Amino acid sequence: MAMAPTVKVILGSIAFAIFWVLAVFPAVPFMPIGRTAGSLLGAMLMVVFQVITPDQAFASIDLPILGLLFGTMVVSAYLERADIFKYLGKLLSWRSKGAKDLLCRICLISAVSSALFTNDTSCVVLTEFVLKIARQHNLPPHPFLLALASSANIGSSATPIGNPQNLVIAVQSNISFGKFLFGVLPAMLVGVVVNALILLCMYWKLLSDQKDEETASGEVVGEDDMSFHRFSPATMSHLASLKSQDLSSTLDSMGIHSPANVNGHETTPSNRGSLPENDNIHNTRNANTHTENTQKLRNRVSLSESEMHKVLNTGVESVRNSDASKETTNSGPMLTKKGPSSSGVVENFGSFTDEKLGFSKKWKKVLWKACVYLVTLGMLVSLLLGLNMSWTAITAALALIVLDFKDARPSLEKVSYSLLIFFCGMFITVDGFNKTGIPSTLWEFMEPYAKIDSIGGIAILAVVIVVLSNVASNVPTVLLLGARVAASAAAISPQSEKKAWLILAWVSTVAGNLSLLGSAANLIVCEQARRAQHCSYNLSFWRHLKFGFPSTIIVTAIGLMLIRG
Repeated sequence: MAMAPTVKVILGSIAFAIFWVLAVFPAVPFMPIGRTAGSLLGAMLMVVFQVITPDQAFASIDLPILGLLFGTMVVSAYLERADIFKYLGKLLSWRSKGAKDLLCRICLISAVSSALFTNDTSCVVLTEFVLKIARQHNLPPHPFLLALASSANIGSSATPIGNPQNLVIAVQSNISFGKFLFGVLPAMLVGVVVNALILLCMYWKLLSDQKDEETASGEVVGEDDMSFHRFSPATMSHLASLKSQDLSSTLDSMGIHSPANVNGHETTPSNRGSLPENDNIHNTRNANTHTENTQKLRNRVSLSESEMHKVLNTGVESVRNSDASKETTNSGPMLTKKGPSSSGVVENFGSFTDEKLGFSKKWKKVLWKACVYLVTLGMLVSLLLGLNMSWTAITAALALIVLDFKDARPSLEKVSYSLLIFFCGMFITVDGFNKTGIPSTLWEFMEPYAKIDSIGGIAILAVVIVVLSNVASNVPTVLLLGARVAASAAAISPQSEKKAWLILAWVSTVAGNLSLLGSAANLIVCEQARRAQHCSYNLSFWRHLKFGFPSTIIVTAIGLMLIRG
C-alpha cells in the first residue's frame, strides 16, 4: 500500500499518537480522561481530520468481536454468581503443603480460569483472595501476585475467549475454536510450568524463610467473603461483649459508675488507703448506694430483656398458631384438637414447614448452579464443534438470563461497557492509521527478514511483536500486523498462514508479561492489590520487570517451538 498524502499522514499520525498516549498512560497530567475516552477521541480525530470518512469509520467496527466479548462477559458474570471462583479459591488452600505448593497452585488455577473466563476477569476476582491467603500464612505477597498475573496471561493464550487479542485473531482468521485450542495448548501448558519454575528459582529462599507454618488445612477465607469483583474482610460478632459495652455506656450516661470507682478515686488495693480518713464513712456509704443502684439497674435490664424475649416468643407462637389454624382447615381433625397436646402438634408442624421451605430453597439454588455450569459446558462444546463463536456466546448468555428468571439488570451491569466502547474507538483509530500507509511501509521493510519458514525469520517476527505489544499494546499490534503477517505466510502455504496467526496470538499474549504496562491483567493485579482492604500491597514496576523480562523471553522462545500449524 502506497503512502497517503503528506497532510493525511501527519494528521493521522497525530490522532494515533494521542490515542496511544491515552491508552498506555490513561492518567497523563495534561489530559487525564482515561483509556475509553482516549480511544473515542482518537476515532473522532480520524474522522475530523478526514483521514477516513464516517461511513468507513462505522464499517471498521467489528461487530462479531464485540458480540463475542459481550457474551463471554455475561457468562462470566453468571458463573461468578454461581460461586465458580469461590470454589477455585478453595482449591488454593485445600491441604496446602507450604508456600511453594501454594505458588504452583496459583499458577495452575490462574492459567485454567483465564483460558475459560478471560485473564482480566480471573485477575480481578482472585487478586485479593491471593493476598488474604498470603497474609494469613504470613508469606510475602509479591511472588504470588506475579504468579497470578503472569500465569493468567500465559493461560489465556490457549483459547479464543481467553483475552481480547485472541478474539480478534479468531474472528479475522476464521480458525475454529478446536484448532485454535489444540494449536496453542502444548505451548501454554509448558509455558505455565516453565513460568512457575522461574518464579520458584527467583524466590526460593524467600519462600523457604516462612515465618509461621500453616496451622490448619481448612478454609482460609469464609464463604461469604467473596462477592462479584469485591472482597469484604471477615468479621466476627461477639454478642456478649457488645451487651456488656452497651450496659456500661448506659450506666455512665445515667451517672452511675462502677463500684470500682468512687468519687473519682479508683479503689484498687494500691490506693484504697490514700483516701482521706474523715471521708471514709461517707465514701463507704456512697459506694454502697452506688452498688445497690447498679445492681437494681442491672436487674431491671435483665428483666426487660427477659420480657422482650417473652414477647417475641409469644408473637412467634401466635403467628405459628394462626398459620397452623389456617392449615388445619384442609388437613383433617387431628390438628384442630384442643388441649395441651395441640400446641405441641402446631409447633412440630411449624418447624417442619420451616425446614421444608429451607430445604427446597437450598435445592433450588443447587439446581440453578447446575444449570449455569451445564449451559457454560454446552457453550464450550458448541465452540469446539465449530459453531459461530459470537452467536454461541450470546445464546449462552441469554439462556442464563432466562434460567435466572429474574430481572437481568444486576448481572448486565457487571458487563464492562467501557471496554466495548474502547474497542469501538480503537477499531476506528487503527483503521485510520492503516490508511495513512505507515504500517504497510514498515512491514514491507521487515517482511523479507520475518518469514516463518525459517528459525531466524520466526525469531525476528517474535521480537517485532514483543516490542510492539509493549509499546502500542497487544490488541492494536494484532490489528496492525495480523492481516499482513497472515498474507505473507499464505504465500508460503495455507498451513503456514494458520501457524502465523497462532504465533501472533502466542507472542502478543506472553509479551504482556514483560513489564507492568504490557498487559491489562498486570495493571488489574497491581491496582487490586493496592486498593485491597487490610492486606494492600504495592507491586512496583521494577520488581515486575525483574521477573517479567527473563520469563517473557524464555517462555516465548520455548512456546514458539511447540506451536502447531
